[in-house]
Amino acid sequence: MQKKILKNNLIYFIIFFFLTSCSSVPKYPQNACKIFGENYLWYKSVKKSSDTYGAPIHIILAFVNKESGFNRWAKPKRTKLFKIVPYKRPSSSFGYSQAVKKTWEMYKTETNNPLALRTRFKDSVMFIGWYINKTNKINKIPLNDSYRQYLNYYLGWGNYTKKAYKIDKRAILFAKNVKKQSSIYKSQLRECKKSLDRKKYIIF
Repeated sequence: MQKKILKNNLIYFIIFFFLTSCSSVPKYPQNACKIFGENYLWYKSVKKSSDTYGAPIHIILAFVNKESGFNRWAKPKRTKLFKIVPYKRPSSSFGYSQAVKKTWEMYKTETNNPLALRTRFKDSVMFIGWYINKTNKINKIPLNDSYRQYLNYYLGWGNYTKKAYKIDKRAILFAKNVKKQSSIYKSQLRECKKSLDRKKYIIF
């Protein structure tokens, strides 16, 4: 009986360790090499997205950083009535990618991936790669143009073509931040990408 309990406890511990190691916020979110050093599976996921959709790894990672800070449960802050009473959230954005429900459903349909979750890192970075690729096709924005790609991501394809960023000044600020962070990530990855690519197996 005791052996069975110990065995069950061990199984639960392994499951807990696996889940937390794959979903916790990185200790050093501004450093690409340290992010992937903490969680190699994240590198495999971002690389798969990059290989599938052509979006650069450093840009995908910068999008996740800006959108959710690597917090899988991230949501927009609630608005307040009379500046005091918590009210509705401004959008349905959720998860690592902060994808809204409508666009997420479009992604699941187009990629035939009905089980994709916004709280799963692998699905979220595949979504970002897909979105960047569609932005390239719809609005002819180069895959490696982090600034204009993020403006499309933040505003939506239609609002970008209407130049909504001239009204929403936050969009410009956010896009500049993403451009800066993606450049930092790109530089950092030059130092560790070869090492990451040599790792072929699952490593925690």
